[in-house]
Amino acid sequence: MPELPEVETVRRGLTPVMQDSVIKRAEVRREGLRWPFPDRMADRLSGARIERLGRRSKYLLIDLNTGETLIVHLGMSGRMQITGRALGKYHHDHPPLEKHDHVVFHMENGARVTFNDARRFGAMDLCQTDALDDHKLIRVLGPEPLGNQFDGAYLIEAFRGKNTPIKTALLDQGIIAGLGNIYVCEVLFRAGIHPTRKAGRIAETRVAGLVPIIRDVLSEAIESGGSSLRDHRQADGDLGYFQHSFRVYGREGERCVTSGCEAEIRRIVQSGRSTFYCAQCQR
Repeated sequence: MPELPEVETVRRGLTPVMQDSVIKRAEVRREGLRWPFPDRMADRLSGARIERLGRRSKYLLIDLNTGETLIVHLGMSGRMQITGRALGKYHHDHPPLEKHDHVVFHMENGARVTFNDARRFGAMDLCQTDALDDHKLIRVLGPEPLGNQFDGAYLIEAFRGKNTPIKTALLDQGIIAGLGNIYVCEVLFRAGIHPTRKAGRIAETRVAGLVPIIRDVLSEAIESGGSSLRDHRQADGDLGYFQHSFRVYGREGERCVTSGCEAEIRRIVQSGRSTFYCAQCQR
């Protein structure tokens, strides 16, 4: 599933094409994905000007001049793909729409943005922009890990008394918004913390030290265009390449990258997800 860096990469790719532009026509080609689309979604989007493309956690937020915001979740395999004219670049003609092209934004500037989702775990919803923070998908989220509200004092307090493994705590979207399995594994390796350690029993200095590591890992991944393992592509169709920088994720049985460490990367399953770590470097 796309995590914060992948969604942020998509947002950045879409912004030059969609922000301050008019959706000439929205085409909705099925009744819904993970759940039904909002009533009259095509009509509500057609003719609207996009005032801002934002992101909250793993959700794209498309603010419209109609006073509504389109919330987009890419699910497991969703992609937002651009074809046509965009920001001074000229691409080939729009290709024929495919089976899994479910929502199409025909932009007034000549670009076409297509939401493709083969597994159909993605989702879209519309809500009043001024009520966005109270939306059921948004109100449960913790602070953004790259935002000012996320700091060492906050994380220490959030983990206080927690008896869950640190890996599970970091994946809790109510504590930190946007972290997923890949980046939590990478963060814990850099921090030297074993993924099964109880969050509430880790020294406060080590908990506070997670904050800059989380920021570094996410920032590096965003600059690399995210991680392309199966489905993720940037809005222009290019692959992300942060997967080439993985130090533990997906490297079971390979030697640890730490100089002088002879251990192999191990894999365990926590809450149904694979965790990769070095037993020698992570304590």
